[in-house]
Amino acid sequence: MTRVMRGALLTLAAALIMGCSRNPEPGDLDPNAPTTVLVENQAFPDMTIYVLEGGRRIRLGLANGNSSTRFVIPKYLIRNLSTLKFQADPIGSQRAPVSDEITVSPGDEVTLRIPPA
Repeated sequence: MTRVMRGALLTLAAALIMGCSRNPEPGDLDPNAPTTVLVENQAFPDMTIYVLEGGRRIRLGLANGNSSTRFVIPKYLIRNLSTLKFQADPIGSQRAPVSDEITVSPGDEVTLRIPPA
């Protein structure tokens, strides 16, 4: 792996940022509301996006480079409050950074920003 690619992946791993864009009131939880993740891929490589829950890794789809993509998180992963991690696996690379844990409720939209390398 080239030095530039290694540096870019370390930057990506260090800068993977997540945030929840909506905080519902305690009585506002709708168990049928779709829960989504918005991937803002500001990097050039396409990324395969996974959600990690417990020991499972579930593929959400492909986020093209330099674009934004929205994925629906499968309902079976979202209970009243679920703790999830996300993984962005760059196409053609062996390193796939993982986000911090985040608590997600039904109806939330999580934003995952992948900075330019």
